[in-house]
Amino acid sequence: MDLSNLKPAEGSVNNNSKRIGRGQGSGKGGTATRGHKGAKSRSGYSRKIGFEGGQMPLQRRVPKFGFTNINRKEYQGINLDVIQELVDNKKVKDELDFNSIVELRLARKNELVKILGRGELKAKIKVTAHKFTASAKSAIEAAGGEAVTL
Repeated sequence: MDLSNLKPAEGSVNNNSKRIGRGQGSGKGGTATRGHKGAKSRSGYSRKIGFEGGQMPLQRRVPKFGFTNINRKEYQGINLDVIQELVDNKKVKDELDFNSIVELRLARKNELVKILGRGELKAKIKVTAHKFTASAKSAIEAAGGEAVTL
């Protein structure tokens, strides 16, 4: 094999299409399949994101309202009744830490976890999370458990 007999892989090259914009004799000259006039027929045209042909774009039609705090922290909430159900199903024994929360798919590994106070907790369990509501913390401690903040 040398430079004189190199070939592309079979099926990788499609040569049966006409070359566009190479003069009138090709059958695809003149407008080169771009039609007549308008922005799309011109060289250098690139459509802006969200452009709707001059119609007022959706991004600008929809009313804006209020304020979005860019520093807001989103927490994935886990209620006490969910934790009690895990204990009842023997998925959790005496400790519920962040790694086991991720393994049980109650939260993802990059999320912050907050324990919420819905339901009641009968089991003595050590719970580790980023935040606790006051009612959840008191319920865990009342059951003889421990609430550890990460």
